Parts: sequence; C-alpha cells; structure tokens
Amino acid sequence: MNAPDLIRRFQPAKAGAAALPAEAGVYDGPRTPTVLFLDQTGQMGGAEFALLPLAEACTARGEVVLLADGPFRARLEEHGVYVKVLSDARVSNLDREAVRLNLLSAVPGILRQIRAIAREARRFDVLFVNTQKAMVLGALGKPLHRRPVIWFLHDIMSRAHFGRVQLLVVKWLARYVVDQVVANSRASAEALSALAGIPAERIPVIPNGIDAAAFHKVDADTADDRAALRRRLGLPEDAYLAGLFGRLAPWKGQHIALQALAKLPDVHLVLVGAPLFGEHAYADGLRLQAEELGVTGRVHFAGFRDDMPAWMKAMDVILHTSIDPEPLGRVVIEGMLAGRPVIAAAAGGVLEIVQDGHNGLLTQPGDVDGIVDAIDALRLRPDVARRLARQGTIDAQRDFSLETYLSRMTQAIARAVR
Repeated sequence: MNAPDLIRRFQPAKAGAAALPAEAGVYDGPRTPTVLFLDQTGQMGGAEFALLPLAEACTARGEVVLLADGPFRARLEEHGVYVKVLSDARVSNLDREAVRLNLLSAVPGILRQIRAIAREARRFDVLFVNTQKAMVLGALGKPLHRRPVIWFLHDIMSRAHFGRVQLLVVKWLARYVVDQVVANSRASAEALSALAGIPAERIPVIPNGIDAAAFHKVDADTADDRAALRRRLGLPEDAYLAGLFGRLAPWKGQHIALQALAKLPDVHLVLVGAPLFGEHAYADGLRLQAEELGVTGRVHFAGFRDDMPAWMKAMDVILHTSIDPEPLGRVVIEGMLAGRPVIAAAAGGVLEIVQDGHNGLLTQPGDVDGIVDAIDALRLRPDVARRLARQGTIDAQRDFSLETYLSRMTQAIARAVR
C-alpha cells in the first residue's frame, strides 16, 4: 500500500472532528482508535515535520492540540487536520533556566494547561505526545484523562540540551507514567534508556518517513535544469554550492561551516533555516562572523523555506555540521533523497543513516579541516560524488519510506489501547 492510499484509508468524507463522540470512553474493539496528538510548538521543526503526515493519515479519527500558535497550525489545516491551540505564554516560554528559577510562578499556568489537555484527551482513546514538554504536560494529566500515553521521542535526553530538573521529571514520567515510548533512532532510545533505566528493547525505534515523491517533482538532473533552478531561487548559477539546512542554533554548527568556508575560496555556502526558541542572537552572530572571516559575498542566508526539495537539488553538496549528537538527522535523509552527496557529522542518529564512503562522507563533530577535506575530495572526484549520491538515494528510499513509517506508527497507536 502506497502513502496516498494509506492516508486515504484513515480520512473521513469531510475533514474535521465532527464524527468524534463527545466522550470516546475506553477502547472496546478492533476498530481504529481515536487519537489526540499533542505538540508544544507552532513552529516547524523536525518533530513537527514527522507529525504532519501521521496526523493527516489519522484525520478521520484524530485531532491535533498545539500549545503555541504558528506556521505548523496552518500547515496542518492545509492537510485537512483539525487543530486546536491551547496557548499559555508563561508555560510556552519556559526554557531550562526558567524551569529552575521561575517554576513556582509558572505553576498556575502549568496546572491550567494540564487540565485543559486532559479535557481534550478524554474524548479520545489514546494521547500521542510528540515533544518533550508535551509529554510532561500530557503525562502529568493522566490521573484526569486516564488514557494511554504514547511518547514519540525526538531528542537525545542529556545535559547538553536539558536541565537537571527537566531530566529528573522526564526520567520519572517515562518510567512510571508513559505507557509506550517510540524513538526516532537507536541513539535517542539508548539515551533515554540510560537516563530512565528503561530496557532499550522496550523502546521501539521508528525512524521518520519522508515522501520521496516530493523530490522527484523537481527537475535538476542536467546542468541546464540546475542553472534554471538556481536562477529561480536567486542563487549563483556557476558557483560550487554547499547547502546547510536546519534551524539556526549553536548546536547545529553553522559557525563551523563558516569557518570551513573561509578555507574554501571557490565555494559558496547556502544557509536554509531560521532561528527558533530564542536563538536570534546566534543568527545575528553568524552574519557578524561572516564579515569577520571575509566571506560575506559567498554566504547566502535563505531563511526558512517551504520548498526544501528544490533548494536541496540546487546544491552540489549537502552539509550537516551539528556539534552535538543528532537525534536522527532528517536533513541528511532529505539530502540523500535529493540525489546530492552528503557530508555529515559522525554522532548520534546520523551513524544510523550514513556509512562513510558508501552513501556519504562522515567527519568528526566540530572538525573544520575534516569538512574542508571532504568538500575538496568531492570537487576533485565528481565520479565519487555521483556514486555516493546514487547510493544515498537508494538507501534513503529503502530505509526511510513514508509508507513504512505511517504503517508502523498507526500499528503502534493501535497496540497502545489493546
């Protein structure tokens, strides 16, 4: 069954939640369970891109609750998904420092959101929480909604990204309250296993699925096609373009790519992505760094883009420069599907995607000279670049298909209520 067929299987005659009962009650048979998806943000990140096709596939018997408004709501609604926003700024703006310093002042808002989420969850058979903060709020409300909780884990739970209080809360809830954790990679599963003492074999791994068809629609296989595509995107036609995709954040390592660019005088760097979650100072710092390195004319800040396949296909090489372990590495998979050679940082979930010299090249996180050497190698040996790109496409289509992802996730949801 292909992805469109699988999605249609779950869709109602008319999109929305009108068919859902006011009180779904306890799951009582082999029917497809109703599911409430909960996500903490309205912005588009890796977790949200993973949720989008799943929520669409479950439109007939599901809804999405967001804890903040933003572009993600509009994208879901474009796909026929019913969305409700339960926003409380004092809760949405809590970061790991605020959790430590201002937790007491946020308690009333947290309790309001827990109760509001529980009221929504009671109308469904299962609560599917898609982010760490959503997991905490949804799981804390379990005594009120009494529904199975599935947590789709997209993070490597460590001190690199989370505070001690957050990790302690996650450890307790994952061990004693969440009914099923599903991880997007073995790296994510193993980190949670080490934190919470949950046996790794009890955490199934379901990698994100990506629609390869979106990449087939973009013509960029000949020199003329690529030149036309670059003109349309406002990029230099004849330059060697290295593309780095993802939100602008220190741990994503855009500053490492700029340092490498300074040692590659004939290369241009295209940064596709925007700062999120209070990271605007870092984005401003990247522009200042480009000026200090004297590479401003060869750096293209493209911002957030919806047409990711086109931007990737316009590149000569796709870079991944995260300095901390990546939970999965969605942009690495997308780069492979775009038919471009990928150079990626060898840590976290990336090691489950890229085999060095087989379907891409690996460098150590933060290794500027390693990135320079890898780009030079691909420029000098275009035959090697083509071979890596071809194999990368084959592997990505096989291992990260949208059809497999949707099938496995809908089965996991059904199992949670048996």
